[in-house]
Amino acid sequence: MNNTHFSPNASRRNFIKGAACTAASFMIVPRHVLGGTGFTAPSDTVTLGMVGVGGKGRKNTEAFLALDNVRITAIADPAYYWNLADFYYRSEAGRGPVKDIIEEKHQTDNPSFQIAEYVDFREMLEKEELDGIVCSTPDHTHAYISLLAMRAGKHVYCEKPLTHNIWEARQVQRVAKETGLATQMGNSGHSADGIRQTVEYLRAGAIGNVEEIHAWVPATRWVPSLRGLPEGKSTMPVNFDWDLWLGPREPRPFHEHYVPVTWRDFWDFGCGALGDFGCHDMDASVWAFNLSAPERVAIRPAGFSNADIAPYGEIGYYDFPAQGDQAAVKLTWYSGGLQPKRPEILPQGVDLPRRGTMFVGDKGIIVNDGGDRVPQIYPESVAESLNPPKPSIPRSNGHFRDWIAAIQGGPEASANFEYGARLTEITLLGVLSLRMGGQPIHWDAEQMKAKGLPEADRFIREPVRQDWEMS
Repeated sequence: MNNTHFSPNASRRNFIKGAACTAASFMIVPRHVLGGTGFTAPSDTVTLGMVGVGGKGRKNTEAFLALDNVRITAIADPAYYWNLADFYYRSEAGRGPVKDIIEEKHQTDNPSFQIAEYVDFREMLEKEELDGIVCSTPDHTHAYISLLAMRAGKHVYCEKPLTHNIWEARQVQRVAKETGLATQMGNSGHSADGIRQTVEYLRAGAIGNVEEIHAWVPATRWVPSLRGLPEGKSTMPVNFDWDLWLGPREPRPFHEHYVPVTWRDFWDFGCGALGDFGCHDMDASVWAFNLSAPERVAIRPAGFSNADIAPYGEIGYYDFPAQGDQAAVKLTWYSGGLQPKRPEILPQGVDLPRRGTMFVGDKGIIVNDGGDRVPQIYPESVAESLNPPKPSIPRSNGHFRDWIAAIQGGPEASANFEYGARLTEITLLGVLSLRMGGQPIHWDAEQMKAKGLPEADRFIREPVRQDWEMS
C-alpha cells in the first residue's frame, strides 16, 4: 500500500512519455483475437483501478464489486474523506470509506487482501498491474486521465460528459480508435431496455416523421446564492491535495463551494446542467437518428450566469440537418425547471414527467422519462394500433458488465468512446453557446470552428497549465 504523493515534474513527464511510446507500439486488432491489444481471456479476473472515489466513484465502485471476475486492486483520489449526507449520494466517500468497502468485499475470499491506495493516479498507473481504470473524477480531468490511461495500455470506463471541451473529445475518440482498447462512457441509461425500445419505435416510424424533439431536466445550480467565483478561502479538509484536484486548471485559493459536488456550478470544472445531463437525455435522439454535428446551436441562460459560473437554468435549440431519409430536426433543451408545454394530445390526468424526452411526429408523440425511458406513445389510438417492432438492438447485460465483457474479448460496449465522444461533442456545443452568453454557434465540424466567432476558440480547446498537456 502506498499513499505517497507522486509529485516530481520530471517523473510525471517521463511516465507520460513512456506511456505514449507504449501506445504507439500497439497493434490495432479486434479484442476477440487472443493476444490483441489489452486482451483479457473470458475466464480471467479483470483487475481495475478506481480513479476518483467521491460520490459517483463510490457508486461505480459498488457496481463493479457486484460483478463476477472483477477485482479492484487500487484506488487513487486527492481526497481521503467526504461526508456527502447533504447531497443525493447520502453517503461517505473518499479514499478512506471506499478503501474499507473494497477490502471488506475482497477479504471474504482473501482475508489478507489490502487495496493499494494512492493520492495521485499517475503513480497508480506507473506501479500497479491493471487491466483497466474507472474514471469518476470532475469533468475537467476526464480527458487527461482517459488519454494517459489508454496510452499506458489500460481499458477505460469514464464518466460523462466524456470530456470538458470539444478538442478533448476529438483526442479521446482518436486515441481510443488507435489503441483498440475497450471503452465505455458512464451514461448508464444507454444500456437500459427502455432506451432501446424507444430507438426501435422511432426507427420503425411508429409516430411518423419526427421533426421536433424536446429534452428537459429539473437540474439547477447547486449554490444559487453565488454570482461568480466564491470570495476568500476556506479551511482545507484534512488529507486533501487541492493542487492535484485542480489538475490542468490554474491555482486558486481553496473554497468549500468548489467541492465535493458543487464544482459543477463553475465553468472551469463542470459544464452546468447541460453538461451533466446532456449525454443522458439527448442519447435516445442521437442514437435513433444517428445525429452528428448540428448546423446551428443556440442555448440561452435562464437566470444569472457569467464567465465563471453556470446559469440556474437554460433553454435553447439544436438544429440538425436532413440526412438520408431523415428530415431536418430541431431539438429543444430545457433545464432548471423549464419544460415544454403539455401537449393536448396527452390523455386527461397524464402530465409530462419531471424529467424526460418527447419526440413529436406527424402521427403522434413518444414520451419517455429520465429513468427507465420506456416509450409511451400517444394518442392512445396510435399506440393500440401499433405492432411493436421486433428487437433490432442487442439487449444489454448491464452497463458495467458490458465493459467488462468487452475487456474479456466480447463485443464493444455500446456507449464506447467513439459514440460517447460524438454525444459529448453535441452536448458541449450547447455548453459552448452558453459560455458565449447564448450566442448562436454555426458549427464547422471539419475545421472544429464556430464560424465568425474566433473568441470561442478558447472554450473549444481550453488552455492547461504545465505538466497537464494532452497532445
